[in-house]
Amino acid sequence: MPLPRTRVITLNAALGPLDYRVPDGMHVEPGSVVIAPLGPRQLIGVVWEPERVATEEVGDNRLRPLAGLVDVPPIRPALRRLAEWTADYYLSPLAAVLRMILPSSSALAGPKVMIEYRATGVAPARSTPQRTQALAAIEGRQGTVRELAAHADVSDAVMRGLVNAGALERVEVTSDHPFPVPDPDFAPPTLSDEQTAAAASLTAAIGPKGHSDFDPVLLDGVTGSGKTEVYFEAIAEALRQDRQILVLLPEIALTEPFLTRFTARFGCEPVAWHSDLRSSQRRRAWRAIASDEASVVVGARSALFLPYANLGLIVVDEAHEPSFKQEEGVQYHARDVAVMRGHFEEIPIILASATPAIETRHMVEIGRYRELLLTERHAGATLPKIRAIDLTQDPPPRGRWLAPSLVAELETNLANREQSLLFLNRRGFAPLTLCRTCGHRFQCPNCTAWMVEHRLMHRLACHHCGHVMPPPRLCPECGDEDSLVACGPGVERIADEVAALFPDARTAIVTSDTIWSPARAAEFVRAMDAQEIDIVVGTQLVTKGYHFPNLTLVGVVDADLGLQGGDLRAAERSFQQIQQVAGRAGRGDKPGRVLVQTHDPDAPVIAALISGDGPGFYAAETEARREAAMPPFGRLAAIIISSEDKEDAEATSRRIARAAPTVEGMAVFGPAPAPLAMLRGRHRQRLLIHAARKLDVQDVIRDWLGGVDWGSKVRVAVDVDPYSFL
Repeated sequence: MPLPRTRVITLNAALGPLDYRVPDGMHVEPGSVVIAPLGPRQLIGVVWEPERVATEEVGDNRLRPLAGLVDVPPIRPALRRLAEWTADYYLSPLAAVLRMILPSSSALAGPKVMIEYRATGVAPARSTPQRTQALAAIEGRQGTVRELAAHADVSDAVMRGLVNAGALERVEVTSDHPFPVPDPDFAPPTLSDEQTAAAASLTAAIGPKGHSDFDPVLLDGVTGSGKTEVYFEAIAEALRQDRQILVLLPEIALTEPFLTRFTARFGCEPVAWHSDLRSSQRRRAWRAIASDEASVVVGARSALFLPYANLGLIVVDEAHEPSFKQEEGVQYHARDVAVMRGHFEEIPIILASATPAIETRHMVEIGRYRELLLTERHAGATLPKIRAIDLTQDPPPRGRWLAPSLVAELETNLANREQSLLFLNRRGFAPLTLCRTCGHRFQCPNCTAWMVEHRLMHRLACHHCGHVMPPPRLCPECGDEDSLVACGPGVERIADEVAALFPDARTAIVTSDTIWSPARAAEFVRAMDAQEIDIVVGTQLVTKGYHFPNLTLVGVVDADLGLQGGDLRAAERSFQQIQQVAGRAGRGDKPGRVLVQTHDPDAPVIAALISGDGPGFYAAETEARREAAMPPFGRLAAIIISSEDKEDAEATSRRIARAAPTVEGMAVFGPAPAPLAMLRGRHRQRLLIHAARKLDVQDVIRDWLGGVDWGSKVRVAVDVDPYSFL
């Protein structure tokens, strides 16, 4: 009689499926989380159907027994099918996808009390630059020594020193007290006729477990039309049906405003899932989700892979956002994977956006998704008027970046005690620092990118690898003093100009440097609502999700910035971004206006914004994509080769290019150095694959790369459906 055996996928991506013997008395099934021995180590793994993952057959006499069974619910079949699809579509190891499903080893342990630390407000007797840096970084935070040290970018020893000095105190944290349950009837809103009809259509698709169907819906509404209130009614219906709900947000900074609106509607906060959570919070959330104790989860893209026990609805808010594309590890697009999870779970999914992506619009056109339109702003608010400022006719004064007509409008708004927003999607003070004597430019030593000056933090920083350095007093090339000059504007420079023009105005800078956590976002929202801020200067962080009724003026400082480069989505992204930031104006009783600074007011993007002809712009962009057979009418994939040794990267890229198969309907371009030819100390080469829509390009690439060998120091990554071409 053959021994009971099972197939296991461990969380080690370097290993394939492994067979183990099931010890007497242990019951496992597909999806069970187990402890598998490998040499002297023990690895977490998931039991899988043998017929779905092939491996070399091993005799019963060579099988090692499983070391244990983890006391968590098995991974459900729908999630296992999603993991397989994600691994197959994005050409990633199945183990790498499982790591996203089981992200925390502490979550697999039983209930326990954890020790965390927080600042006491007492300054240590002996201060050092590292201690000062650490205390500033962890202000308002709580976590383990390791978590706080990682956040502050200091060593664990610095944190322990602060504990011993009395600057940090111990806090006992109980992991598993239950989450509150949202009340679907706590504070129902008053909806317009248009909103009511849309909400009724959404709620009709939601049923109890086992009685719903896959139903992808595009909720397309102008900015301020109340899309959130409409899909809140779908969430309320799912709660009445005792189903779990997942809401995906593109930015962690949007979490706090969403939580506030959710609490006002349902009486308590949902369960949050994002990178800012402490390990104790992640553990508690994960176990509550897996046991069906968490009703509503709001989170970043990683929340998509959590093991929901009873998922009944998925909402992807701001579904057009490029930040839903993961650029490292498993390079998946959360919007597309969310649709597939809805398919495997057989539940409705709502894609909400005021500026849907062309790919999403195309799915509506071919009948794969249905569309619900909201054409009017809520509560009688009107859409803002948009006009262009031609910088060739109305240029700013020398050394300034704001056109006189925009300055005049800012002055009017201040006089009327109304709030204004200046948008520039560029962090820091200036994107480039150079020496006016010898022309030396400050470049990151690890990347082919300029060091960006951050005057608020007194440093030069690389926005790609995080390398920082203090601003030098002397030019490192020629040694001249006071010869360094900042070139170009960032938001900090615009804020300085605003301060010089309006010294009495209360100005806030909103970027990922200043709004790095939900708590900071909450403080910003509170200050705006309390009328403590007159002018906001911000990046794309302020283009979505915020509702400020007294904000009536938006100025786009450099509308042409996003049109630079070779990105096929550049025009679409610029239109979406400017349309979204324009939508922050006039959301209350007062009408809004938007001024767009540009050197080319006749450009199709700018012309469409001014005329309000969004449908015409999208139609033209879609037709251009169709003619060029670009997504969604064709397929793209990128192969990125990187190595610390430039010659190794180049040689491997040439070897891969020579091995490229000749396939009808597929063209291979490259290899060529990536625009970011060096990133984090690694030299990079790229190949771009353009294929017909009907071609299974994944199978082609899998067979192609499977026949090529490369050294252990060379990394080869595949990006299917790339969003970044850097």
